[in-house]
Amino acid sequence: MIYLPFSSGVQLHPTSLPEGRLGAGAYAWIDWLAEAGQTWWQMLPLGPPDRHRSPYKAASAFAAWPGLLAEPRAAVSRSEELDFREREAYWIEDWAEFGPRGAVADQVRFDREWTTLRAYAADRDVRIIGDVPIYVAPGSADHRAHPQLFQAGRVAGTPPDAYTDKGQLWGNPLYDWPAMQRRGYRWWVDRLRRTFSLFDLARIDHFRGFVSYWSVPASAKHALSGSWKRGPGRAVFDAAARGLERELPLIAEDLGVVTPAVERLRDGLGYPGMVVLQFGFDPGDMGSVHNPWNHVEQRVVYTGTHDHDTVRGWYESIWPERRALVDRSIDEAGVREAEPWWSLIRLAFASPARVAMVQAQDVLGLGSEARMNVPGTKGHSWRWGLSELPPRDLAVRLRAASEAAGRVSRAPGR
Repeated sequence: MIYLPFSSGVQLHPTSLPEGRLGAGAYAWIDWLAEAGQTWWQMLPLGPPDRHRSPYKAASAFAAWPGLLAEPRAAVSRSEELDFREREAYWIEDWAEFGPRGAVADQVRFDREWTTLRAYAADRDVRIIGDVPIYVAPGSADHRAHPQLFQAGRVAGTPPDAYTDKGQLWGNPLYDWPAMQRRGYRWWVDRLRRTFSLFDLARIDHFRGFVSYWSVPASAKHALSGSWKRGPGRAVFDAAARGLERELPLIAEDLGVVTPAVERLRDGLGYPGMVVLQFGFDPGDMGSVHNPWNHVEQRVVYTGTHDHDTVRGWYESIWPERRALVDRSIDEAGVREAEPWWSLIRLAFASPARVAMVQAQDVLGLGSEARMNVPGTKGHSWRWGLSELPPRDLAVRLRAASEAAGRVSRAPGR
């Protein structure tokens, strides 16, 4: 079972930093998190995003986006490139072939900057949570270099859900799981190898897709014509644990259609699942796992994720009956604050879940205009960013909230 300290953190993608890069602003953000008593900085995938800026359809499942570099023109020697190619041989040659000009040098630059930044964070007891999209993008380096690992004529999506009555047509290529199995799931072993070389912990997106996935004809205009197909189960994770000779520090993103089989896989692997406060106040479903009174320890609780509204925007938009349930839960937990969004932050911190995560937008009390992503839409998502870092008084306030919940184990300034 994955052990997580009783702790808290903030989600903010590097592109949302004031300068949008791994430069001085990223170091200042780590200092802010340390002062705020936060253990975790959670971010979205670091790969090269698509034309809509989505990091979930990256041009590579392994390469980092050069757009994050603080010094994109820093010199790279021939020996550095050769050393990197030898060390990262399991993926870099695919990117060298199908990536942009200078692809390898950019990854050397990223490795330098990321290694230094991550060490700076570790020195301040701040750990980094990454994100692993389950699928790769169509036409990505992975798809082009390994076509034998993907199905032809079928693409990924989801059935009708809370976001859309026609389901979501993602369009990602689907894995040919028998072909993966014949190769010992090597591609996934290598992908997780890369993930754990970058992050202390990672959220694996759409975890339920390893149990069963929604398969849609590639010619379909929406996802309604899809059907469920059986996934590989725990075989992928067992192969990775053997190949990497380590426990896999993963959070299972188990939102959506969660069946008993998904729960058995998650619990059998010992991965913490996710609960989201915004899902927890349905008068018709008080038994929901998202209801704060039903939370359990082996979970990560979120006020909301990048796919959800800010907690202020959500609170101000819900029906009176639901808002009354929220207010009652806040009062019963004894975490009432002047601003509803701070009450909800403290309600998340009061959860028995091992880790409590808030969005940076929630700490700032921003409304729906600061939402990071609206699933199923294009053109307006993935663009939100800070004009400046949150002020120090908010760091002090967030530390006080975390300390009151017993989620801080270090002194200020560390």
